[in-house]
Amino acid sequence: MKYQVGEIGKVILAHFEDGDEIISNLNSIVRKERIKGCIFYLLGGITEGRIVVGPMNDDVRPPEPTWREIVDSHETLAIGTVFWHGGEPRVHIHGTYGKFDSVKTGCLRDEARTFLVLEAVILELKGINAVREIDPDIQMALLKLIDR
Repeated sequence: MKYQVGEIGKVILAHFEDGDEIISNLNSIVRKERIKGCIFYLLGGITEGRIVVGPMNDDVRPPEPTWREIVDSHETLAIGTVFWHGGEPRVHIHGTYGKFDSVKTGCLRDEARTFLVLEAVILELKGINAVREIDPDIQMALLKLIDR
């Protein structure tokens, strides 16, 4: 295990409206505010998304993801981080997405849209030196702490 100690910088509250694309808007805020790393919380409605609910086989590297579609409106509660990979911010979101008695939990990827309203609370992480790098074993951009 590796860790670093930092502080909270800017706190941003964002209101996503019906139909707003979620990941690209989070990336836009991070770019505009020049945030190198943050944690965020999402609360509200989502539709038209895809989530990864786990690997098909735990013993295969790189893992082959198992996908689930979020087609209709779903309530969501999610947490994520953003760190940079190359010249681009890279979002990592895990959440729970529910409609009536059906609940799915997974990693939101690709495009996803807001249903009615989605609130985001973004907390900038200051004093943390981290990026996302491609892990050669699993072929994913993972968090890497950089020695100071």
